[in-house]
Amino acid sequence: MCVLKLFWCITQFFGIALAQSLNDVCTTSYVVASLPAPGTFPGITIDNSSVAASPVANAEVANENMYPDAVFDYCNVSFAYSHDGRNDQVLLWYWLPAPQNFQNRYLSTGGGGYAINSGNGSLPGGIIYGAAAGATDGGFGSFSISADEVILLANGTINRDVLYAFGYEAIHEMSIIGKQLTQNFFNMSNTKLYSYYQGCSEGGREGWSQLQRFGDQFDGAVTGAPAFRYGQQQVQHLYSGVVEQTMNYFPSPCELQAIVNATIAACDPMDGDTDGVVSRTDLCKLNFNINSTIGKAYYCPVAPATAMPPSPATPVQNGSVTPQGVAVAAAIIDGLHNSKGQRAYLSYQPAATFVDAQTTYSNVTNSWGLYIDSLGGEWVEKFLDLQNGTNLPSLNNVTYDTLTQWMILGWQRYEDVLQTTWPDLTPLNNAGGKVIHYHGESDNSIPTASSVRYWESVRSVMYPGQSYNDSAAALNEWYRLFLVPGAAHCAPNTLQANGPFPQTNLAVLIDWVEKGIVPTTLNATYLAGQNLGQNAQICAWPLRPLWTNNGSVMECQYDQASIDTWHYDMDAYKLPLY
Repeated sequence: MCVLKLFWCITQFFGIALAQSLNDVCTTSYVVASLPAPGTFPGITIDNSSVAASPVANAEVANENMYPDAVFDYCNVSFAYSHDGRNDQVLLWYWLPAPQNFQNRYLSTGGGGYAINSGNGSLPGGIIYGAAAGATDGGFGSFSISADEVILLANGTINRDVLYAFGYEAIHEMSIIGKQLTQNFFNMSNTKLYSYYQGCSEGGREGWSQLQRFGDQFDGAVTGAPAFRYGQQQVQHLYSGVVEQTMNYFPSPCELQAIVNATIAACDPMDGDTDGVVSRTDLCKLNFNINSTIGKAYYCPVAPATAMPPSPATPVQNGSVTPQGVAVAAAIIDGLHNSKGQRAYLSYQPAATFVDAQTTYSNVTNSWGLYIDSLGGEWVEKFLDLQNGTNLPSLNNVTYDTLTQWMILGWQRYEDVLQTTWPDLTPLNNAGGKVIHYHGESDNSIPTASSVRYWESVRSVMYPGQSYNDSAAALNEWYRLFLVPGAAHCAPNTLQANGPFPQTNLAVLIDWVEKGIVPTTLNATYLAGQNLGQNAQICAWPLRPLWTNNGSVMECQYDQASIDTWHYDMDAYKLPLY
């Protein structure tokens, strides 16, 4: 019968497969049968006995920055694998859409800080768009353990397996296993599976770690405020404290906030729209004199102690902005130079808050003193000095030259694994991959100019000999960078609440990859402020926004003087710093 009615039988088979409910497929036995066959990935052995699967109905997400509100069903899957000969265990976590909602997509996700995953915080971003989504624990012991907790086997001994897993291997393995699982789970056969990545901060760096090494394995990626250039970036977190220590002035948080507030107020209108948002920090650098904030009055009330995060009580803060406070702020914005005046790194844009420069209050001395940022302090203590600990105990005798040497040491030691600035993306380009790279213009954790520098490095390396405009146009055909007006680190900015945020990046990327709709400007949404819920558009670098007609019309303009403010000569180094 079926021989005579082959076509009917085939359609019946696929009809049954497509008609399967979430409960039909979201079982341990079905997932085990869907795992990659033994030997698919040499050196990797999946533990079938570790598989867990459970259906989840009517899951709800709301008020997120990286994806819109949604309600959805999914299959919650986890299992472990090991590397042959290592006696290790790596945990994987996948959310798979209900069969009727699957859109032939897979999404890899990353973490933040020293964490390789965001728990389940990033997985909904895939499910919402019909994609299976994956996260990994990197083999660190659990999804709640970060790389910095296990990076040393003992004082003086780096755990190389952890280092390279964190650097790029674990995300890669999670991606290839996840794609094969997805194809098997949904009986895709020869159907095209679109492979995507989305992450911000460390997650942005992890995305670039994949694109730079395995670019032909991704159709597209969204990389936000990437924490690449680890050698420089982590030490950068200590620079503000060293500025204060060198100048022997520790401004209260309220004084620094007054400088930021005055900067925002002065620079807001420079983009043509007085809306509380500094969309052109480059014009701010060109035209704003920070000394004009001297004498500005400030007041902050008593703040009680908090448990999470732990913070002591602080007294009333009132007074006027001092010349010393402005000098500290100006030096921080200018960026690190060694004792010869050579530039070692770039810094935050005007209008970004001075998070790294926050000071701590002593009830003993009734004064403000040095704060040591733990991201930077732990980097030096664990990754450079190779000593177990949680932060540097002090910055005694640390100078600008010390910081520069630390940057060089980190660059040399981890260039092949954490620096993540390889500028030749030929495999990605040849494979047709697309990239949406975004960065908050008022980012207070990773300098916005860091992303500009990488984009410009790719442009100059991949399109040598072409004019700036021609090479920029060629790169923008497949890799676009967007600076988000007013935004802070991977989030909207409470001080510039009227700024938009690109909440639907993955949807924009999908349309670019699957439908050829080029994001000439990047779709964004007002998540707070007076335009809550409305749409906005963000200009693609190197074009910069300027509002005309009393702020009613936004144009994306080429402004050479503004572009030049984003370019830096890192003459403290003999080698190019991409």
